[in-house]
Amino acid sequence: MQYWLMKSEPDAWSWEQQVKRGAAGEIWSGVRNYTARNHMRAMKLGDQVFFYHSNIGLEIVGICEVNELSKQDPTTDDARWDCVTIRALAPMPKPVKLKDVKENPKLEGMSLVTSFRLSVQPVTAAEWKEVCRMGGIDPKTLKAV
Repeated sequence: MQYWLMKSEPDAWSWEQQVKRGAAGEIWSGVRNYTARNHMRAMKLGDQVFFYHSNIGLEIVGICEVNELSKQDPTTDDARWDCVTIRALAPMPKPVKLKDVKENPKLEGMSLVTSFRLSVQPVTAAEWKEVCRMGGIDPKTLKAV
């Protein structure tokens, strides 16, 4: 399994809206950055994703999973742009703020710190475990600890 972080402005698409989509999930459309697109193309079914509220909140608020592989983004006719579908799995018991990620030496190399503008980012297994710990969630069961 691979791990990722996907950013959304909560006034455009929030964690609460993602949860309401249920098992069907929601397409992650509108990405117009080649690196972010390539990350979506690398995603596999079942990969887990941190859901990050950007601009407002600046925090990781939940965990999702990829439930449909990369395909043509239906919001454009331009074949260069893809999207995946993700579904909500669990809320983060304690949202993990960007400032706390930046202050944690174990996360100094995390893309959220080094490539903070990128909307779709890889997360290493070690980073995943540390952020889950910070958020009060067991990374294996996705239950609060």
